[in-house]
Amino acid sequence: MSINKESNTVAAKFQVFEASKNPFSFKEKEFSKALAPKETLVEIKLSTICGSDIHTIEGKRKEDAPCILGHEAVGEIIATNGRDGFSVGDRVTWTIADSCGQCPACTEYGLPEKCDQLFKYGHASISNGSGLNGCYSTHILIRPGTHMVKIPNSISDSVAAPANCALATMVNAVSKISVNPKRAVIQGGGLLGLYACALLKKMGVSQVYCLEVNETRFDLIKKFGATPVDAKNSQAIDSILKQAGDGVDVVFEVAGIKELIPQGIQLLRPGGDYILVGLVHPNSELGITAEQIIRKCITIKGVHNYAPWHLEEAVAFLERNQSIFPFKALVSPAYRLKDLKTAVLEAKTQKWMRVSIKP
Repeated sequence: MSINKESNTVAAKFQVFEASKNPFSFKEKEFSKALAPKETLVEIKLSTICGSDIHTIEGKRKEDAPCILGHEAVGEIIATNGRDGFSVGDRVTWTIADSCGQCPACTEYGLPEKCDQLFKYGHASISNGSGLNGCYSTHILIRPGTHMVKIPNSISDSVAAPANCALATMVNAVSKISVNPKRAVIQGGGLLGLYACALLKKMGVSQVYCLEVNETRFDLIKKFGATPVDAKNSQAIDSILKQAGDGVDVVFEVAGIKELIPQGIQLLRPGGDYILVGLVHPNSELGITAEQIIRKCITIKGVHNYAPWHLEEAVAFLERNQSIFPFKALVSPAYRLKDLKTAVLEAKTQKWMRVSIKP
């Protein structure tokens, strides 16, 4: 077992989410470094604020509070018990989900992110296990069924931190395309949308259009390989169809706005793919008919989170392409962990794709 022998405990500091009206309390507690087999203790180097955390803080979604929020991060191993290939000092990221590896979802369906015994970092009660279950903390305990990936030295903390949520999810989404696309539309120019632009560009998709209402994002959309289209313009759909002929091969929904679904179906060519990623909330009843799907022979697929191999590819994609796309421009300068409330306010301004926290 690899253990820091200077001390048998670690003093962890963390922000506990209590409720949306009184979100955080800053706490410190001693935790033992005595780990169960294949557990790993990681010191957080940098975390980022995901939109889902903002929704929790605002009361739009419910978590098992009190808890430590935060699931996007990069850290350094300070203790590990029998994790082959990993040792103290390794800089790593990890899957958002811990899976059993034995249930049908893990062994038959290729969906470990839907494991029967699923545990999700940043979503679990502080009473669950050690309590070090989220990334708004100085430390996190990585469970035995969690896949870890080493971060190459060439990738900075700020570039790596969002990979284990937004980028890995989009790697998964792009892998669901059933055709060899030449034309694609992305509905939404947030972080998911920008990653989609980059992934499709490197796949060789010749026409990538990104529909976005915030014109301040247009320059980034161009830098990530797509043509920005003003979603507020009533002629936006017509302008895309004028260039794309009978429609595009694939549409990605990453905006989380249900009213966009009829638009996406209109944009698809016959036999195209519609991949839904952003509508992970109760207010998502779709205003379409089965006839629209059947007559156009389209395929609609839902993507939620990702599997370990998608995270592996996400990190590899960053390493291959960090000189091509401005990943560093997506993440804010770091706020201190104790200033998390201020960082959350900054995240709500949407000035940055991600606001970062440095313990």
